[in-house]
Amino acid sequence: MVFNSYTFIVFFIIMLGLHSLPFSWKVKKINLLLASYIFYAAWNPPFILLLWLSTVVDFFVGRALYTEQNLYKKRLLLVLSLIGNLGMLCFFKYGNFILENFVTMVNFIGWDFHPAEPNIILPAGISFYTFTTLCYTIDMYKQKSEPVKSMLDFSLFVTFFPHLVAGPIVRPPQLVPQFETERKASRQQLLEGLFLMTLGLFMKVVLADSMLSGTANAIFGASGSLPALDAWMGVLAFSGQIFFDFAGYSTCAIGTAACLGFVLPQNFFYPYAAIGFSDFWRRWHITLSAWLRDYLYIPLGGNRNGTFRTYINLMLTMLLGGLWHGASWTFVVWGGLHGFYLWVEKAIADFRKDKVTPIEVTPSGDVGVLGAVPEVFKAKTFRNFSIALFTFFLINVTWVFFRASTFSQAWDLLTSMFGFSGDSKAMLSTLAIIKVSTIVFFMVAAHWVMRDKKVLDVIPKLSWQLFGAIWAVLLIFLIWSQESSSSFIYFQF
Repeated sequence: MVFNSYTFIVFFIIMLGLHSLPFSWKVKKINLLLASYIFYAAWNPPFILLLWLSTVVDFFVGRALYTEQNLYKKRLLLVLSLIGNLGMLCFFKYGNFILENFVTMVNFIGWDFHPAEPNIILPAGISFYTFTTLCYTIDMYKQKSEPVKSMLDFSLFVTFFPHLVAGPIVRPPQLVPQFETERKASRQQLLEGLFLMTLGLFMKVVLADSMLSGTANAIFGASGSLPALDAWMGVLAFSGQIFFDFAGYSTCAIGTAACLGFVLPQNFFYPYAAIGFSDFWRRWHITLSAWLRDYLYIPLGGNRNGTFRTYINLMLTMLLGGLWHGASWTFVVWGGLHGFYLWVEKAIADFRKDKVTPIEVTPSGDVGVLGAVPEVFKAKTFRNFSIALFTFFLINVTWVFFRASTFSQAWDLLTSMFGFSGDSKAMLSTLAIIKVSTIVFFMVAAHWVMRDKKVLDVIPKLSWQLFGAIWAVLLIFLIWSQESSSSFIYFQF
């Protein structure tokens, strides 16, 4: 079930109705849990067994980790949890990838090995709910918070349908306390939630699917060289598509939760206004960035063991972050490019003594691969705008590897983008070029203007007539583009 479907609209109306009835809070939570299982079962019902297994095992292992005093037993329990969670993730998501690379390696050394191709189906959102349960058991091992008392609350924390399939990646302290007392949306919260759902669907259905996906698919589906203009339009179209698709999902998820009285963490904050790559990772997929920081980079040693180890830890974090996105070497290269950009940025900052605070020393509310933002980067100056545009330019280079299915396709596109492909026939129409250019221009401009603002902070400053007109326009475009019901891009991750 996807947010941009009539099925979900009916499902959500029923859930709102049930949630507003005078049931006990426990009954309402059971309703939410059952609804979450129904929401997930719409893809492939048998995979609910994986959710149940992960939920039950981590609930009891987490409790044991918190109370166990024997360090050896405690470490053994943590290892069992890691094997269970990461084992499922590796089998379903990376099974084919591991086998393909093993076959390539043994054939290279002379062993003629050709096994039957496995038919492994990737469960929707397995990367997201695996990271959700992993952070719980790791926190229990470190005794960062108390274990969840109720199996019902823990099950709902893992499977709560707004964040289940594609995030935001939530942590127990962010959501579990909200299940302890009855939650019901106020009139303002309901209004804001419905507006966020409309905005998120507009980003997905109108901008990502109707306006940009066609151009991106055409260019990334082409073979051989392309004119530089066509190549750049295809990459820029994908740059906009993936933002509007993923940020649209997160906006829908936050809005859906708000309509039920719950608060989910923000996942995007105008990333294409980022001044540098550390700033980009404070703004793009914020909850994943924070997860990688707290559960990978810092445990690896962070910046505590000298400059060389800091650079190695940073690169390992980004490489594994790339691999998290997909079982392909192209995703690893995407992560490696981001790691390299962060290396260069850190080296320049160190050289100029304009240092970025290491990621362990992050100010309250500031999340990302790197920590505090230098004061010089906070002002909306022409210098910073120029750096933001250059950052956006380099980000588009990385998107080539994210979207391309093979290295040869990525190379063809990169050589085309920079004019090394020779003469080739144009693919895109003038209308397609104008459409992509216009949308990307206004996207980047809006990110820069709204760089330090939140949508829900701006709305109260508008007159109700203007706010109503904006909402009406979004709805009209949604109705006009109602044929779009494709899955969100990040469902595959």
